[in-house]
Amino acid sequence: MIFYQLFILGSLLVFLGIVLKNLGDLPRLPFVSGDGSFVPKVSLLVPARNEELNIEACVSSLLAQRYADFEVIALDDHSSDGTLDALRRIAATPSGARLSILEGRELPAGWHGKAWACQQLGEAASGELLLFTDADTRHQPDALPRAVEAMQRSGAGMLSLTPAQQMQSFWEKLIVPLVYHILFSYLPIVMVSKSASPAFCYAIGQFILFRREVYERIGGHRSVCDNIVEDVWLCKAVKRSGGKVAAFNGADVVSCRMYRGFGELWQGFSKNLFAGLGNSVPGFVALMALVVLFYLAPYGFLASSALHGERSLVSFWLPAAQIGVALLIRIIIALKFRQPLWSALLHALSQVMLMLIAFNSFRLTVFGKGPEWKGRNYPKSGQGR
Repeated sequence: MIFYQLFILGSLLVFLGIVLKNLGDLPRLPFVSGDGSFVPKVSLLVPARNEELNIEACVSSLLAQRYADFEVIALDDHSSDGTLDALRRIAATPSGARLSILEGRELPAGWHGKAWACQQLGEAASGELLLFTDADTRHQPDALPRAVEAMQRSGAGMLSLTPAQQMQSFWEKLIVPLVYHILFSYLPIVMVSKSASPAFCYAIGQFILFRREVYERIGGHRSVCDNIVEDVWLCKAVKRSGGKVAAFNGADVVSCRMYRGFGELWQGFSKNLFAGLGNSVPGFVALMALVVLFYLAPYGFLASSALHGERSLVSFWLPAAQIGVALLIRIIIALKFRQPLWSALLHALSQVMLMLIAFNSFRLTVFGKGPEWKGRNYPKSGQGR
């Protein structure tokens, strides 16, 4: 038993080391001096389906970019709410002169909704650079010039940012930070840009900037038309084509409220989680085992120790150390990305919720019609093309 406890503690210390290295390796966007007159034209592309609560703030923040040459194109993907009306109101204002509105075509067979919307946007864009951003994002006025400067300096064909996540409800604050916990604990970020291997891929679909020639070389979103987690698979496609991918910390320039309340959160993560594991049953089992062994079992040992009134190395001190390291990881990430500290202290509860969502995602995908999101079902996805 002592070897098991030492293995868990050692693994958590490795995860801590990965987190510290990653946070050091994830650069901030460079600051830009001068008059802001940049050469490449940028197309800012926003797919929107039932985004009445978000679209005006998002598009307004894009129109306010301090950048010389850009266009904003928003696509209404058959919304049943006031999304299209909101876009038309913005376009009718003086600041809306740069805004073009597309009404999405019918979803073809074999495509998921977001990929199809982005494909239409990419085809309509005229910029040398293409920025795909979600309708629930907000952009500071210097977000675009700094991202373009970062792309130019890095020589990347695809660049993605880590936005600040805006969270209001208890469940959002408990569960959404797990995205960054998973990303920064297990993936060596430096390998995203330094390695040509598609195994090391990072992308967050809330902000992805492409060079047009790279986007067209991979076939645009057609290359990921049937994949729910299209952002990561776009990264893989770029690497397979010989392109370079760069990752930056964009928490000071881009923010996003991913989900509003428990219902959206449960549906949204249920849509993405099993697909994010490659629709792999072994991957699903491995995730469940990791959560139990590394993050929940230590609490069981402490409870047993308290029940029996003993404080041995195996039953108390090593599990306590494991919990301490796990909480330290969460606290470090919370401080870096402006997440609430109290949610880090409820790490065990967030891991229980992760298991429940993962099981629901697995159940819906394998035994049902697929997860549902905004009125569409998402059957088992492919792995990109």
